[in-house]
Amino acid sequence: MKNQREALVCSLLFVLLRIVMSTKGYDHSHYGGRLVELSLSYCLSWRLAVEVNNIQGWRTVPVQCLYDVEVYMLGGQYASDLNLIVDQISSYVDEIVLSEDGMDAWILDVDDTCLSNIFYYKGKRFGGDPYDPQAFKEWASRGIARAIPPMLRLFQKLIDRGFKVFLISGRDERTFEQSTLHNLHFQGFFGFERLILRSETYKGQSGTVYKSEMRRKLVEEGYRIWGNVGDQWSDLHGQFVGNRTFKLPNPMYFVP
Repeated sequence: MKNQREALVCSLLFVLLRIVMSTKGYDHSHYGGRLVELSLSYCLSWRLAVEVNNIQGWRTVPVQCLYDVEVYMLGGQYASDLNLIVDQISSYVDEIVLSEDGMDAWILDVDDTCLSNIFYYKGKRFGGDPYDPQAFKEWASRGIARAIPPMLRLFQKLIDRGFKVFLISGRDERTFEQSTLHNLHFQGFFGFERLILRSETYKGQSGTVYKSEMRRKLVEEGYRIWGNVGDQWSDLHGQFVGNRTFKLPNPMYFVP
């Protein structure tokens, strides 16, 4: 409750100061204006550092940046960033000449890559609250996450081009297999080669180690990984990452 009150007060102050700054004729050398500028500057820098993986192992969004992350996720910039990145991926896809053996592959993450958890994280102050495994289990088990539109378009393009698309997720296989398949199909993800979830064998491994092992197995089967898309650096680091990797923005949580 104390953290929630602090976040609310901070967010309200942030909004009020932004309003003051936008008032015509306001002196930006005023302390309030400088406070807003400093806060905005810090939060923009924090998000950049997160996205380029210079800040690692963080558990929650800094309280002074909760409003910034909310505005980023809901205000249009997140959607704009996704569209630009997917356009770049699509251009790369157009350059690839597929072989006739059917072994050209793409790797996609699931959470906040194919399916959006933004409505779940809205209730968690967009990363202001620590990870709650039980609450996320209840959310994911419902199978109601929405597709990320530009990623669904990319997925369909990959399928139409003839790539074998593998969805690799850190979700627990025993707990989430059916709900994840249902969710993906209901949102239009049809035709992927395989959904790979974390089995008991890989429980407790970091995302980087686990996903490297899953990709290694695909390469040993003879697949050529042309591309790999994820919202976490652990989706894209390690071994057998593919010919190119593409990071989607996610300032709400960090997966090692």
